[in-house]
Amino acid sequence: MKPESTETDWSATRQDKSEHDSASPQNTRRTSKFLLYTIPALLLAVFAGLALWRIETRLHVRAALVPASAESNEIPVSVTHPLRASAAESLTLPGNVQAFVETPIYARTDGYLKRWYVDIGGRVKAGELLATIETPEVDQQLRQAEAAESQAQANLELAKSTADRWQNLLKSDGVSQQEVDQNVSAYKARQADENAAVANVQRLKEMKSFQQVTAPFSGIITARDVDIGALISSGNAKQLFRLAQIDTLRVYVNVPETYGNDIRIGMTAEVHIAEFRDRTFQGKVAHTSGTIDPASRTLLVEVQVPNPKGELLPGSYAEVEFHLSAGSPPLTIPSNTLVFRSEGPQVVIVDAHNKAHLQTVTIGRDLGASLEILSGVQPTDSVIVNPPDSITDGTPVAIQPDSAQPQASPQPQPPTSTPAGR
Repeated sequence: MKPESTETDWSATRQDKSEHDSASPQNTRRTSKFLLYTIPALLLAVFAGLALWRIETRLHVRAALVPASAESNEIPVSVTHPLRASAAESLTLPGNVQAFVETPIYARTDGYLKRWYVDIGGRVKAGELLATIETPEVDQQLRQAEAAESQAQANLELAKSTADRWQNLLKSDGVSQQEVDQNVSAYKARQADENAAVANVQRLKEMKSFQQVTAPFSGIITARDVDIGALISSGNAKQLFRLAQIDTLRVYVNVPETYGNDIRIGMTAEVHIAEFRDRTFQGKVAHTSGTIDPASRTLLVEVQVPNPKGELLPGSYAEVEFHLSAGSPPLTIPSNTLVFRSEGPQVVIVDAHNKAHLQTVTIGRDLGASLEILSGVQPTDSVIVNPPDSITDGTPVAIQPDSAQPQASPQPQPPTSTPAGR
């Protein structure tokens, strides 16, 4: 009985194991199919939900904006009011500082430079000796001229005695009138020769005096272009010295045509030099050219500045400030209020019914951040700042709160011109 039972149990166990092995692959295939279809379905559901949520959000935002835009089509704008410029304005322009008198000094005689006595920077007085020139050729010419003068004087004396003698013989009818006239004419010719000899001697003496080079006026030596032993020729071939008078300086300024009528002779001007940051030099308008230069459209103005201590140097760059008084100062508006179209420069004005209107204006000076307006606007007008390009005449606008507050009055500061020259 025991052996049979054991064999039966072993067969049953083997059969159960075989059935279990055949069922395991089926379960695995079912699990894989479940995962293969379930996960993508879940992901697709999530993405679909997100897409629906985003679309719904956009629809809600659009639904909220449509009623707001439907309520009003007014353009929000900021406005300002034109301001009256200050009656007294300051005009600053570049200037060129020059000596009151400046001249080159040339030699008037030929020779060699024997010695010079004053170098650059030296202050001299009128008539002070600057240099000495040796003139050997002129000295020789002078001696020759003096000898010719003595000869002319001797010939004159002989001709005079001959003429007197023939005139006395004529009284006794010892000679003819023709002979007397010839001797008298010879005497007059000798007088002319003697005068010419005297003039030649005087000319050479004057040339010899030029060997002493002196200062024509008081001032300062700004250049010395010769040295001892240099060959000197009369004329303006080469200058010896350059002399400048700097007790008073001239500052030349090119004033734009716009301000030409505002400059008056005698009006004060302030001169600023970069080297003297904390100082202002007072000057006065001494002369104007009285005409506008057609090339630069400017008026040449001369401002004279006292310089008793010689602090200011000729040739310096200066800024000259004029204080002008405008009889009827123009209105000013910010530069960002302009609209440029085919009709020319315009501004956009808001009327009492909050409607925009394009207004053509006439521009004066460009002051940088602001502009002078000669015509087209009034101080009470509300001018739109930064108007949009799409704005047209009659467009409804909405003025933003606190945008129409008056702005500080600008101080006109016109742009400077090219350095002025004489």
